[in-house]
Amino acid sequence: MVAAFDGWNDACQSATNVIRHLVSRCRSLEVGHINKDGFYDYQTARPMQCTVQGSRCILWPQTAFYDIEVNENLHILAQLGPEPNYLWLEYCKESLRFAEQYDVERIITLGSMLAECPHTRSLPVDISNSGVAQDPDSAYNGPIGITHALDAMAVEQGFDTISLWVSVPQYLGSNDPCPQATLTLLEKLGETLGVNPPTGTLENKAEQWRSRCDIIVRNNADLGRFLVQLEHEHDMHEQAKELSSSGAPMAEQLVQEAEAFLRDQD
Repeated sequence: MVAAFDGWNDACQSATNVIRHLVSRCRSLEVGHINKDGFYDYQTARPMQCTVQGSRCILWPQTAFYDIEVNENLHILAQLGPEPNYLWLEYCKESLRFAEQYDVERIITLGSMLAECPHTRSLPVDISNSGVAQDPDSAYNGPIGITHALDAMAVEQGFDTISLWVSVPQYLGSNDPCPQATLTLLEKLGETLGVNPPTGTLENKAEQWRSRCDIIVRNNADLGRFLVQLEHEHDMHEQAKELSSSGAPMAEQLVQEAEAFLRDQD
């Protein structure tokens, strides 16, 4: 099962757009809902009114489950909905009942967060397996969303779990969709599942997004300087990971280079 939720867990709609993309590009069937009263504050997640063939229809906040045929050998159960406001434990129990009904063995939660990362480099993805961060330096401590709660309850009930969180550049100061982050998360999900998911127009949209970011930075000298700093920190971090098993002398050299760079900053 692959789960993503609108709201706090979903910077720039990057995680939920992975599910929406798969639903639109693959053969999909809506197979169930969680729509009980009590999960949502309707002043926060407001119901929507629409007109269908002349008749008024009110759409209440709810979670939908989809059977998505990624290829002839792989179906996934996808969960998509707003993050609930109340009764998280009961909501997670309802979610896992769907997983058990469809004989799910592994649960993958998707998230996206604003972070200080450069748009000119590959957007980082933090990965954890059954609640344990793949990179100890990226282990998270702090407020959590429904994805963390679902992952924790799934581990308690014996499911294998994987959590994938992509970072979105915070300095751009926009809540608009970030197709680069969605593409990055989709590709990482494909690696996890051992498939090549259809990317459709995402690659072109991601390229256009990067071009818009370049223009924003070129027109703002302060952002330009900040981007240079982020690029250097990113490159140093990647180099540190490569050198982590290379012994103390190379690690010491890396520290000296980092200290020299920081001395040159204002």
